[in-house]
Amino acid sequence: MGLFDRFKKGLEKSRTGLWGRLSGIFSRSRLDESAFEEMEEALLAADVGVDTSVWLVEQVRRLAREQRVDQPSELPRLLAQAMASAFEGLDSSMHLATSGPTVVLVVGVNGVGKTTTIAKLAHFYRRQGKQVLLAAGDTFRAAAIDQLLTWGQRVGCDVIRHRPGADAAAVLYDALQAAQARGADMVLCDTAGRLHNKAPLMAELSKMYKVAQRELPGAPHEVLLVVDGTTGQNALNQARTFREAVQVTGIAVTKLDGTAKGGVILPIVRELRIPVKWVGLGEKMDDLEPFDPAAFSQAICEP
Repeated sequence: MGLFDRFKKGLEKSRTGLWGRLSGIFSRSRLDESAFEEMEEALLAADVGVDTSVWLVEQVRRLAREQRVDQPSELPRLLAQAMASAFEGLDSSMHLATSGPTVVLVVGVNGVGKTTTIAKLAHFYRRQGKQVLLAAGDTFRAAAIDQLLTWGQRVGCDVIRHRPGADAAAVLYDALQAAQARGADMVLCDTAGRLHNKAPLMAELSKMYKVAQRELPGAPHEVLLVVDGTTGQNALNQARTFREAVQVTGIAVTKLDGTAKGGVILPIVRELRIPVKWVGLGEKMDDLEPFDPAAFSQAICEP
């Protein structure tokens, strides 16, 4: 299955929800204002958000004028073009170290699939022949350490860990030392997932960030925020909160195959200007995909 087909299958619920609400306009003879109004309502229902929905419809109107389109059947193509333009200027690729290990801090609230995403990332890079080391930096929850150990065994990665309640920055420090000593290519570091008491968490993240900077030039190379796509606008709010506190470089959106709210990707990139770098399109280890803006836009817009 090619990349576009994987995106199309994973986004089936979002695509069906969007175009199920618009199917009535395709039988019309001309593209009129009511069609644009219905498109805006459908985008809102797909959790694209008010600002981005209005912006997308304006882009579609402009494209229709420029291309002299007056047939409703052309709407999917125009909307795909409008969506693709939201990603312009953002780099969805991962920034890897030119020498030494690449350091990735993985952040997010509890329950979004953070630890599973780390395991899938490790699996992805292991398949590329890279040596990956996991760091159990969520010392706040003992279960998080055990969960990462289990995933490490499944994907064939060593896990650097301390006891529950230990200093998370010390875990990262030991992981970086081990990675350099062993010649590892990548360190994926879990972090505590809580927002109800934001100040201590963000102070801990800041300390981990500084440890990475101190120990390796250019580190951390990525700060990857994991959000749950099924939560819709809550995912946008989480991205906004974390962006204010730490230097988030990319987003991983999980569980997109299980929701009709896949449109939440659009406001994240357009309003916050944070690139989406990974999307979860299923439960299997291979179902975490590097994000492709063109494939996403085309897949979600094809009726």
